[in-house]
Amino acid sequence: MWANEEVVQLVQWLRRHNDRLPEGQRAGFYGLDVYSLWDSLYQVLGYLGKHDPEALPAAHRAFRCFEPYGEDVQEYARATRWVDTSCEDEVVSLLAELRRTARLPPHDGREAYFNAEQNALVVKNAEHYYRTMVQGGPESWNIRDRHMTETLQGLMRHHRPGAKAIVWEHNTHVGDARFTDMADDGMVNVGQLVREGHAKEGVILVGFGSFRGSVIAGQEWEAPMERLRVPPARPDSWEDVLHRAGVHDRLLLLDEARTNDDLLQERGHRAIGVVYHPDYEQYGNYVSTVLPLRYDAFLFFNETQALRPLHEVKARADGEVPETYPSGV
Repeated sequence: MWANEEVVQLVQWLRRHNDRLPEGQRAGFYGLDVYSLWDSLYQVLGYLGKHDPEALPAAHRAFRCFEPYGEDVQEYARATRWVDTSCEDEVVSLLAELRRTARLPPHDGREAYFNAEQNALVVKNAEHYYRTMVQGGPESWNIRDRHMTETLQGLMRHHRPGAKAIVWEHNTHVGDARFTDMADDGMVNVGQLVREGHAKEGVILVGFGSFRGSVIAGQEWEAPMERLRVPPARPDSWEDVLHRAGVHDRLLLLDEARTNDDLLQERGHRAIGVVYHPDYEQYGNYVSTVLPLRYDAFLFFNETQALRPLHEVKARADGEVPETYPSGV
């Protein structure tokens, strides 16, 4: 989602934008997810070694606990399933110790301390996420989305009153889960949690959809990314209805749609993530959705093109390398 030419252009623009502003008015660019257990642990070790040696023993205990698994979080998760052992106590203690011994950082150190605290939170929540993931069910999803919501709330506090945020995530995280069949499975997501907790502060949920096109994704988790075809949307899905209605390349504001009974029915809404199977279009890939309630606005593009990755894209089965840099975005 981020290692592509489009994000490079965004970051370059953001740097130019920030260069014209005083430090307190500059925009930040942050990740929300929970996958970086080992990277985050190394970041915490580096910060404590430089700024807070009193908390280093807690970090070393956490490091030694994970060390037997060779930086393989899947191996750690499998081990906790079959043996009554985990690193939960160590990572909880690490976060508590960092917070307990933290000195009030000088103004130019606020960002460094915030990053260290956030990385310690990632370590704690990632341990919980991977340990829960191997058990199956919706709880690992909920841990992940609650972590992302907690991170967003921490960012808002860090940037002080009056701060605003744009959250860029897949529809399954942004669109309110209460108005999809995700709710039937006991799943929550960022859009729902932020709406529930901060509606009075002004929360706008914006969904994206496309009738056809291409996308960079993998056939399964950890698989090489490919440029995959996105076939025409399934009949009677939201994407198909908007295509047939001629609503092409438009931003739809959905307030008035909430009074139209025809628009308040459930329809399939295509879900494309880092894992995508074009061949599953007829019996998968869709989330049953009440569109005007799931989002406040919806950007519909009749045809989209894949992002332009910074890394090599896997060759197709016929041996040809798919076009990595298509014209247009």
